[in-house]
Amino acid sequence: MGLSFEVHPSHADEDDSGSEGPEQMVLKNAELKANAMVGSFPDALVLGSDTTVALHGDVLSKPADMSEAKAMLRRLSGNVHTVYTSIALRWSKGGYAESFVEKSDVRFQTLSDATIDAYFKLVNPLDKAGAYGIQEGRELIIDSVEGSVENVMGLPIQALAEKFAERGFDFRVES
Repeated sequence: MGLSFEVHPSHADEDDSGSEGPEQMVLKNAELKANAMVGSFPDALVLGSDTTVALHGDVLSKPADMSEAKAMLRRLSGNVHTVYTSIALRWSKGGYAESFVEKSDVRFQTLSDATIDAYFKLVNPLDKAGAYGIQEGRELIIDSVEGSVENVMGLPIQALAEKFAERGFDFRVES
């Protein structure tokens, strides 16, 4: 997007239970992250984000171990699931607060154990919701994506750019 930014982890205590559903979960988590940081950066537009994978309404958070990661990919195999990403924007000095959720549907190929093992040699599934990332090895596991691929990666930049344009924000860095 050509933006200048700094990364500051919020260390907010997230709720990954999904008890209120995946959309509400990512919305609340993104808002927790942004709200935890906005006081430290009153002159800046703070962005908090959260992403999860949901299959038939069940949240598939980051797996605890390789066995759970393999079980997650077996569940996703041959199915369509939804990736939810929420962005919470906060600007204390400008009196601005807005949050939104983007969704993308991902169709998985039917996966054999050998394919899952080959995929795990390319990608560490333990730090990814649903035990997969779309950036590497997608040809092994993913059949198609309906919606934003960047949303599946964790930041729907097209939707973010639209929000910036709607509000008249221009954060591009001159070269």
